Amino acid sequence: MKPLRVLLVDDEPLALKRLAALFADIDGVELVGTAATGGEAEARIAATTPDLVMLDISMPGKSGLRVAADLPAEARPEIVFVTAFEQYAPDAFEVEAADYLLKPVRFHRLRQAVERARRRQAQREAADRFAALPAPVPDACDAAIWVQVANGQLRLPHDQIEWVEAAKDYVILHTATRSFIHRISMKVLDSLLISSGLMRVHRSTFIRPALVSGVQRLGKGLIALEMRDGAQVQVGPSYGKAVLARLGLGAEGA
Repeated sequence: MKPLRVLLVDDEPLALKRLAALFADIDGVELVGTAATGGEAEARIAATTPDLVMLDISMPGKSGLRVAADLPAEARPEIVFVTAFEQYAPDAFEVEAADYLLKPVRFHRLRQAVERARRRQAQREAADRFAALPAPVPDACDAAIWVQVANGQLRLPHDQIEWVEAAKDYVILHTATRSFIHRISMKVLDSLLISSGLMRVHRSTFIRPALVSGVQRLGKGLIALEMRDGAQVQVGPSYGKAVLARLGLGAEGA
């Protein structure tokens, strides 16, 4: 498998150094350069044609959001935004970013974002090879959520949602290839997802039990779940017994 070629863009030297150190522990990637401004990022993207750009949002001059929006669609790399500010999340997903990471970047979230970018790239290459893939005919009975995207709304079937995390007044719905931000309360979402196969494991998190690959015991009865895509999800203290029972661990996992 060819390595995923990655460009790092951030106006803070320490942030670039930290990202590079994190990428050193991820297999199958190749760092092709760095940039510190929007204009420099555009030049480096044109010169190195990376597969993935880790793009800071708030930079002097041209912002990361503007850089992503101005990239030509036909030759656009995967974009993962990195920022210290949650309020940019809705704008980030409007330009169809593969993911959105908050600083300080956690290793497991970075690894998840890289794997998502890799899957999206593979899908795009397959589409290029075969010209067009047949779209599945939706079943009108399948439950779904309508989410906002750049050009309108998209029907997102419940069975495509792998896990959900709260982000203040929004939730982020994670699928295998992309994330969607949706304005809804966790209370209302809980009632919508009753028959979805998703399980609430924290006041701010839902997961799909079938995608749990491991359980970490943190001591004092606390646990965290390792998801198949590399994400690590904290289980709330009041949810632990129900989660272990759902996973078939019962008392042995306590």
